[in-house]
Amino acid sequence: MNPLEPSSPESAIQPQIVYIKRLVTALSTVLIAGFLVLIVTLVIRLNADPLPLPDRVNLPDGVTAVAFTQGTDWFAVVTSDDRILIYDRTSGALRQTVEITR
Repeated sequence: MNPLEPSSPESAIQPQIVYIKRLVTALSTVLIAGFLVLIVTLVIRLNADPLPLPDRVNLPDGVTAVAFTQGTDWFAVVTSDDRILIYDRTSGALRQTVEITR
């Protein structure tokens, strides 16, 4: 008797096994592709230009940075003497000083 005859139980299971095999292969491919995208994204992000942080900014003498924020073409440092120093992002030059009053 031929095991692949339509009346045998193995022939009914065979299409399900092929479906599961294709499904596992497709899911493995998607998993590997997603992992590669994650690795590429991390490499691109870690090789990007570092942001100008307060320790890289030339602050006035005797002033320490308390907070830091940034915009598209500027960044600002809040100092310990209640001032906000706004710098140009490209040149690093001081654009504006804002006094905080109490």
